[in-house]
Amino acid sequence: MTRPLPLLSSPAAPSRPCSRPDRCRRLQPGRLKTWTATLAGAVLAITWAVLVAIAPMPAAARSPSATETTETTTATAAPIVIRDDRGTEHRFATAPRRIVSLLPSLTESIWALGAGDRLVGVDRYSNWPKELADLPRLGGLDDALIEAIARLRPDVVLASLSARSLDRLEALGFTIVRLRSESHADVRRSLQTLATLIGEADAAPRLWTRLEAELAAAAARIPAGVHGQRAYFEIGGGPFAAGTTSFIGETLARLGLVNIAPPELGPFPKLNPEFVVRARPWVIFGIDLEIATMADRPGWAVIPAIRNRRLCRYSTTDYDTLVRPGPRLGEAAGLLADCLVAVDRALGPASDPASDPASDPASDPAPDRRP
Repeated sequence: MTRPLPLLSSPAAPSRPCSRPDRCRRLQPGRLKTWTATLAGAVLAITWAVLVAIAPMPAAARSPSATETTETTTATAAPIVIRDDRGTEHRFATAPRRIVSLLPSLTESIWALGAGDRLVGVDRYSNWPKELADLPRLGGLDDALIEAIARLRPDVVLASLSARSLDRLEALGFTIVRLRSESHADVRRSLQTLATLIGEADAAPRLWTRLEAELAAAAARIPAGVHGQRAYFEIGGGPFAAGTTSFIGETLARLGLVNIAPPELGPFPKLNPEFVVRARPWVIFGIDLEIATMADRPGWAVIPAIRNRRLCRYSTTDYDTLVRPGPRLGEAAGLLADCLVAVDRALGPASDPASDPASDPASDPAPDRRP
C-alpha cells in the first residue's frame, strides 16, 4: 500500500510523529520558506534541463539514429521518373517491387540488371534463365491474361509497343511501360530505362560495356575471307528477314557481312522468295527446322549458300538467343561467329567463285512489303 505524502502545513498545524528519524524531521517555521524556495529552484532547474534535452540539435551537430536515417532517406528520396517509347512519363515514389514482363527480351534484361527476384509473372515465351521456370505464365502480347495479371498486383507491367491487348489493364489503373528494341541503340536505351526503373541506374552502363566487349571479341574472330560476303538471316520462315537496320542486321555488319535486305525495307521485312534467290546470299542463318527444307523451296536450290552448304543452322535454344534484343547480344554474336569460322574452315570463301559476286539487288524484284 502506498504511503501518503506528508502534507505541507502551516506553522500552526500539528505535526505528525516521525517514524524514521533518519528520513524526516519536523519542519520549523523558519525553515519552511527556505525549503519551499529550494524546491521551486529544483523544479525550475529540472524543467530547463528537460527543455534543453528535447530541443532539436543543429544539423551539423546531431547524430541521428539508424531509424531516423532510414525515415529521412525515404521521405526525401527523389521519385523515379522514366519515359517509355510511347513518350509516356511514369513516376514511381519508390522502385517497383512487383514486376510483370510480357516480352522475353525485357524479362532477360530485368534479370541481367539484377532484379530477377522482383519478377512475379512473365509471358509464355520467357524461358531464360532457368530460375524463372516456376513463375506464373501470363499469355503473350496479343492474348495477355488480364485477370491473372491483375491478381498479381504488379507495380509495373513491361511490354512492347505493339501490345494492344493491355489497353484494358491500363484502363484498370495499372502502369504499363512499353519499350521498343529493334536496333542496338534501342537495346541500350531500354536497358537504361529499366535500370532507372529498378533504382539501379548505374547497372546499365556496366552491362552495355560488357556487351560491347563481347561484340568486339566476336568480330575479331571472323576470317578475312568472310568480310564483305552477302548474308540472309531468316526470321520465322515467312520468309521474313532480319534487315540491315535491325539489331541482328547491325550485329551481322559488326561481323563484316553485307545484308541482302537493304535498310529502306525496315528492320524485319517480309521478302518475296524470288528476291532471296536473285540476291544470291553467300551464307544463310536460320532455325534448324527451316533450313533443313530450304532446298525444296522453288528455285532456292541454286542459291550459293544452299548449294555450297554455307548454312548456319541453330537449335531452338540458340535461335532464341539470336533473335532476342537484350542482354545476350554478345552471346548471339559469338554464336554467329562460331558458324562463320566453321564454314570458312570447312569450305573456304572461294569455294564457289562463279556464285560471287551476287547480282545487283537494284534489278531484283521488289520484296513483298505486306505484313
